Amino acid sequence: MQPPGPPPAYSPTNGDFTFVSSADAEELSGSIGAPDVKLNLGGDFIKESTATTFLRQRGYGWLLEVEDDDPDDNKPLLEELDIDLKDIYYKIRCVLMPMPSLGFNRQVVRDNPDFWGPLAVVLFFSMISLYGQFRVVSWIITIWIFGSLTIFLLARVLGGEVAYGQVLGVIGYSLLPLIVIAPVLVVVGSFEVVSTLIKLFGVFWAAYSAASLLVGEEFKTKKPLLIYPIFLLYIYFLSLYTGV
Repeated sequence: MQPPGPPPAYSPTNGDFTFVSSADAEELSGSIGAPDVKLNLGGDFIKESTATTFLRQRGYGWLLEVEDDDPDDNKPLLEELDIDLKDIYYKIRCVLMPMPSLGFNRQVVRDNPDFWGPLAVVLFFSMISLYGQFRVVSWIITIWIFGSLTIFLLARVLGGEVAYGQVLGVIGYSLLPLIVIAPVLVVVGSFEVVSTLIKLFGVFWAAYSAASLLVGEEFKTKKPLLIYPIFLLYIYFLSLYTGV
């Protein structure tokens, strides 16, 4: 019996490792790419706290909801209150300088009414009319509101196309001439004739500013029926200031 021969040489397949000699390894090069591994960090693996679970089970889950920020919530305070200081300043100039030759678009006082400007004017007129009598403030605001309502009703009866907000704004802004003459009356108060002339000038100034905006061409021959009560209204405003 012959002894067994040497085992046959093992030939590795493509899927097996191949052993090479050190001499052949110097000519080999390559790289190992990183595996494409994705981690699932979704909300399914987030464990809710006991309090959160309790609220959801009791139907109070809406307390845990977070609303997205609304860009409208970041508006400035003046914009939130619809206060336009430039518009108010322009209207003040239109009332104080009612002459058409100055080139102001005075119709903006009537056509674009606001509330805060006239209210500020009325409150300022009330402050300078105090003289220690705080009840005057409520009277001036009351006369402003109900006096404007009277002018509005009269204008509508006479056929005018005007809104109550427009009348309220015009009457309020037109108190500015009375505010202008107030410090002058303090200086010339001892001169009765001069003081009376300044009072009349202030009333005519205020009444003209208001009437030129409220009394349009639609009234035709009925203009005096509306101008006269406006004039009386500002006389009453002045009497609240002077105490007459």
